[in-house]
Amino acid sequence: MGAGVMDNGGGGGTRRRGRRRSRGGAKPMAEINVTPFVDVMLVLLIIFMVAAPLLTVGVPVELPETAADPLPTEQEEPLTVTLTGDGRVLLQSNETESDDLVRQLRAIAAERSSNRVYLRADGAVSYAQVAEVMGALNAGGFGNIGLVTDSGGRRLDGTDE
Repeated sequence: MGAGVMDNGGGGGTRRRGRRRSRGGAKPMAEINVTPFVDVMLVLLIIFMVAAPLLTVGVPVELPETAADPLPTEQEEPLTVTLTGDGRVLLQSNETESDDLVRQLRAIAAERSSNRVYLRADGAVSYAQVAEVMGALNAGGFGNIGLVTDSGGRRLDGTDE
C-alpha cells in the first residue's frame, strides 16, 4: 500500500479566492487623485480672469480707493450712473444730459425688480457734482444708491490689512 502526495499548484495546500495581500502587510491606498481637480481649477481660474474685465461698465474712470467692503452681487445687471473727469454724465454706457437722467432711469427701472443705482465718479470730480447727482437720484425716487470705489484704499482706523 502506497500513499501518494498530490500537488495542486497552490503551494500551501489550499487555494484562496479574492484579493491576496503581500507578506509585508501593505494595505491598498485609498487617496484622492488631485491632479484632475487641479486641472479643472486652473481652467476655471483662467475663464474667470478673462471674463472679469468684461463684467464692468465700459466707461474708463479713475475711481477713488477706499477700505469699504464690497456690496453683495445682484441677480440683474445693476443700473450704473457714471460721472467722468471731464463732466460728462453716462447712464450705463450711454451719454445723457443731467436734466434727463432721472426720467431715463425711471423708464428703465419700471421694467426691473431692483431700484438700486450704482454711482461711479472719477476721483477728479468735485464732491459738489457727486452730491448734486445723488440728490437728483434721491428726489427721483432712487434712495438705494451705492457708491462704486476701488478697494485697497487707506484705512482711517490706524490698522493695516
